[in-house]
Amino acid sequence: MNKKILNLAIPNILSNLTIPLLSSVDTAVVGHLAEVYYLGAIAIGGMIFNAIYWAFGFLRMGTTGLTAQAHGKEDKEEVTASLGRALSVAVIVSVVLIALQGVISYVAFYLVEASPEVEQYAKSYFDIRIYAAPATLSLYVFHGWFIGMQNAKYPLYLSIVVNVLNIGFNLMFIYQFGMNSDGVALGTLCAQYLGLATAIFLMFRKYREYIKVFKLKMLKNIEALTSFFKVNFDIFIRTLSLMFVISYFTAKSAAYGDDVVAVNTILLQLWMIISYGIDGFAFAAESLVGNYYGAGDLSNLRRVVKNCFYWAFGLSIIISLLYLFYDREIISIFTDKEFIIDAALIYFVWVIAAPVLNSICFIWDGVFVGAMATTAMRNSMLVSSFLVYFPVFYFSESSFGNHSLWLALTAFMIARGGMMSLYYKKDITKRLASN
Repeated sequence: MNKKILNLAIPNILSNLTIPLLSSVDTAVVGHLAEVYYLGAIAIGGMIFNAIYWAFGFLRMGTTGLTAQAHGKEDKEEVTASLGRALSVAVIVSVVLIALQGVISYVAFYLVEASPEVEQYAKSYFDIRIYAAPATLSLYVFHGWFIGMQNAKYPLYLSIVVNVLNIGFNLMFIYQFGMNSDGVALGTLCAQYLGLATAIFLMFRKYREYIKVFKLKMLKNIEALTSFFKVNFDIFIRTLSLMFVISYFTAKSAAYGDDVVAVNTILLQLWMIISYGIDGFAFAAESLVGNYYGAGDLSNLRRVVKNCFYWAFGLSIIISLLYLFYDREIISIFTDKEFIIDAALIYFVWVIAAPVLNSICFIWDGVFVGAMATTAMRNSMLVSSFLVYFPVFYFSESSFGNHSLWLALTAFMIARGGMMSLYYKKDITKRLASN
């Protein structure tokens, strides 16, 4: 069982590590241009697209769970149909985003305050990159489908291909063609479409037998469509709630002043960076739990859950110890300003505790996606957000100041983990045992 978990987890961890690498290269390349507002442009533009695409993350998660369960049942038609339905939604959503790009741009830049130069180049970045939406969202689907098929290597290959091409195009457009932040947007667009072409090639290379059973009428199955949209709507609401909590945390940090928002931005990066490792085991849980749930194999499902938690706890303890013993050195990677480092150390205890506490939620997310227990995911997120996070913050703010933001965020994660632990027995193991 551990071998199966590691075969899925390690490629996903490596795939996740390419994300900060690409961001760092983009920042370094644009950061060496003559004007600093180019850097602000890709920061603002990237933030807008992160918000848009994060909201549609259900295209990956939902596809993984549905595909894994169909694969566990050895239902080739449903495996193929899950891909077809998700790709259809990805294309439709992309067309809508492109059609409404003027509205999206207006609202986004109305809400974001920036200098005229940053806004000008950020809009140029947005106007180019929006046309990558069909490829980006379709790649979400292929990533989810491959993971659901117990294949973690193909998502890794896709991540490497897309990110290497992205870096190459960015360097070419900026240094060979004299472009600026718009060169980064164009590089992303080209890399995404070539990545999509690679995904299609890989699918035809290994899964041709599934393509042969595809029929257009599969997409019109009302019962399957209803299940597809219910699952993905639950994940969508869950993701919006999480985005709201993180956005509120950032907004309130800014209200405490420039120093505090700088400190909290750095610490939040460290708070979230553990997901690059733990999510590898969460993705393994999605795939294996979905497979065993579809096959009705409760014994192996429980083994997967237990072993994924062991691996996640082991990795999270290592990260916490690194944070504990190398706190100043780690913060210094993000800033050389001593007063910011000293201020960050005051709140660093919350970051030290985060890896172990947060890993519980991350693994449960993988388990619940695999079992398609999305209603429980949605409910636990809503309760943790609006009945835990906000009350804890408001009742503690007057006494603890910025600590109250971190206390609320920690309570939010504990509540999520606790609620999903209770839901696990009720909505997964008992439901499967009764089937």
